[in-house]
Amino acid sequence: MSRRPEPPAWVAVVTDSTASLPDGVAERWGIGVVPLDVIVDGVEHVEGVDITAPELLGALTQGSRKVTTSQPPPAAFAAAYERAAAAGAREIVSVHLSGELSGTVRAARLAAASSPVPVQVVDSRAVGMALGFAVVEAARFAALPEPAEPASTTGRLAAARSWWQDRHRVAPVAPAAAEVASRAHRTAESARVWFLVDSLDHLRRGGRLSAPAAALGTVLGLRPILTLSDGSVALLEKVRTRRAGRDRLVALALADASGRPQARIAVHHLRQPEMAQALADELVAALGDRLVEAVVSESSAVLAAHAGPGVLGIVVADA
Repeated sequence: MSRRPEPPAWVAVVTDSTASLPDGVAERWGIGVVPLDVIVDGVEHVEGVDITAPELLGALTQGSRKVTTSQPPPAAFAAAYERAAAAGAREIVSVHLSGELSGTVRAARLAAASSPVPVQVVDSRAVGMALGFAVVEAARFAALPEPAEPASTTGRLAAARSWWQDRHRVAPVAPAAAEVASRAHRTAESARVWFLVDSLDHLRRGGRLSAPAAALGTVLGLRPILTLSDGSVALLEKVRTRRAGRDRLVALALADASGRPQARIAVHHLRQPEMAQALADELVAALGDRLVEAVVSESSAVLAAHAGPGVLGIVVADA
């Protein structure tokens, strides 16, 4: 009697809440999301659990309130890895925001050392959907089979096992964690990010931008456009009005996306859905068939806490 081959090594994907994934995407692809904390006047709130976008916006617009953030403890990642292993994952790829901006990657690596299954931790050197696109690409690549409807991590992995069992005579070739991690890294590396903010004060207070750069960015009341450079926030240029900043964001994104064979875009906002959708529609109309995917997503609470209440951003990545 021939021995049934071992099932392939299903790879679970984990990220953190700064990926700013649109509603339902994490569930759709079985992505584990570890939330960061937002601290308002010394009181800790778990992002996506007990603080809403309107509440955060209210705190940010009241200058008397102190808003900071905190990375998850290693125990939060350990719990996420244990859940994935219990669901049947044999390997895990854990993809997180830039290590230049947070100690989140370090906490993930500490937890990986005691995980019940091997974990590859990826520093995306990115944030927002620059991270989110990398995470979703990794999950798509790892999925067996591609899910037809929303499913939890447990449900997705169970479906994959059932699929293999039903077809065990022709076992699928599942990607290994190294391949999934490489896919995530490649997508993150391809991403470009631009943010328009009303003020650099929040970034300066949070230590994400140097005091000289913040002072330069606010001279004469000009509105700054920021980007990510080697994983850190950098001042790209200044514009005179918010309208000019909006138009400049579109121009930067169009110039970048037009140079790619195919592209994905994301527009981030904080309680400005109509404006964000208008930006996305403009990009979709201009890019045509070159554009594979367009996403409108509210920025994560952590990103908003550092960028401030008027944040508006565009991400472009390879498709």
